[in-house]
Amino acid sequence: MLTRRHLLSGAALAGAAPLLARKSNLKIGVTDWNLRLAGKVEAVELAARLGFQGVEVSLGRKVEGDKLPLDNAELQQKYLAAVKQHKIAVAGTCLDVLHVNFLKSDKLALKWIADGIPITRTLNARVMLMPSFGKGALEAKDLDYVGDALRELGPAAEKAGVLLALENTLSAKDNVKIMERSRSKAVKVYYDVGNSTNAGFSPEEEIPWLTAARIAQIHLKDKGYLGEGKIDFPAVMKRIMDLGFNGFANLETSSPKSVEEDMARNLKYVRGLMP
Repeated sequence: MLTRRHLLSGAALAGAAPLLARKSNLKIGVTDWNLRLAGKVEAVELAARLGFQGVEVSLGRKVEGDKLPLDNAELQQKYLAAVKQHKIAVAGTCLDVLHVNFLKSDKLALKWIADGIPITRTLNARVMLMPSFGKGALEAKDLDYVGDALRELGPAAEKAGVLLALENTLSAKDNVKIMERSRSKAVKVYYDVGNSTNAGFSPEEEIPWLTAARIAQIHLKDKGYLGEGKIDFPAVMKRIMDLGFNGFANLETSSPKSVEEDMARNLKYVRGLMP
């Protein structure tokens, strides 16, 4: 016999159910540079053949004149034809040139971001990665400058439906400070589990703290094959799935033996962690 107490406890559990089991439509893609085909259309066919749902495309690092390598209408059409033929997506783009013109100190970086937005939109990609590493790595003193710079670019990105994704070695909290300073819903975090771990942060703690609302896209990598390094990938993937995150998580994994064999191996491992 059901008592009032049972009914109340049942109602409470029913109300909590959406929080306990958010549905995730996580898609797994791969970076074209880790396929060793950075900025080459051939990466689309290879990614599709290996079973990925998308490929993250480099916009190029070596600038020709005052244009990004992919700032070429004919080349963009080749990408669109390739993804249609092979039935996958351009998961996102990477503004590789920020490895040369640093976001934190070079005004030219802002031009490249502005130029990359329409390219990303044309390729039907929703996310443009903005890397800041090496000599261009962001520090605490750079947060306000970067946030203010992105505030100027936010409206164009919002209008195009493109997310400006921060990837760096900062903590999740410092990245959110940049987001808040930008005052733009287009500025989000590109969360790389490998970079964060190497910088001394915990993906298992930072991912749920960020929530899906603050994450534009995710990189999955570790030293060596996934599942054999120091990152607890079953726990990390559970955190990602529990968010109800519906974007792309892209493999940025190395291939010590064979690109095709190693990528297929890592993809199989990740898929095995997904319900």
